[in-house]
Amino acid sequence: MTISMQGKRGLIMGVANERSIAWGIAKAMADAGAELAFSYQGEAFGKRVEPLAASVGSDTLIDVDVTNDESMDLAFQTLKDKWGTIDFVVHAIAYSDKNELTGRFINTSRDNFCNSMVISCYSFIEVSKRASELMPNGGTLLTLTYGGSNRVTPNYNVMGVAKAALESSVRYLANDLGPQGIRVNAVSPGPMKTLAGAAIGGARATFRHTEQNAPLRSNATLEAVGGTAVYLASDAGAYTTGEIIRVDGGFHVLGMPQQDHL
Repeated sequence: MTISMQGKRGLIMGVANERSIAWGIAKAMADAGAELAFSYQGEAFGKRVEPLAASVGSDTLIDVDVTNDESMDLAFQTLKDKWGTIDFVVHAIAYSDKNELTGRFINTSRDNFCNSMVISCYSFIEVSKRASELMPNGGTLLTLTYGGSNRVTPNYNVMGVAKAALESSVRYLANDLGPQGIRVNAVSPGPMKTLAGAAIGGARATFRHTEQNAPLRSNATLEAVGGTAVYLASDAGAYTTGEIIRVDGGFHVLGMPQQDHL
């Protein structure tokens, strides 16, 4: 079955460069026929996103600060003015102070805890509230999470707590928005070689460990994650909501490493 997103329009939030998970999703959605808009934060990221957006036929780039209500309101008003309605939003936004993504979780500072929760979790609630108002015929809200939300991962620290909150938010939002025909899901890839992933202490060792031990003996590709997102946002995913879809080569099913790597 060929899954089509022809006629669907939506916003991709969080593309940093061509190796971003958000870009893998955007590329897959564009290939399936979707029309895209992109958000970014700050001029530096805007310069990176612009050529990528152009490569999939998009000229709609919106500078958004998810911690600022006026900026968020303006972003979704821009989409309303351009399209009237939207069909999906991909939220690929997270933040923590790099200095606290190493060592012990117990040393997390109050300021970084609050910032990490607001940007990595609460922003999805804020996005969902505004996006849902542009989805009179239903739609899809997608976010990204990671297995460190429910299993301790060295150095992931406060991001694990933020992702656990994000996953809980997915379930509550799915229940809130279900009567409006809006589905809310999260995709949970394993470790990937992205700009965000590189900020976590020991990232290379973690990537190597999961690649060696996952049942498929491989970490996910951008294409695999993108394909999963296309399914969830297309009509093929019409009855999937409130889910955390893992795309990690099966690593999450393991109780211990493979025998060769014990």
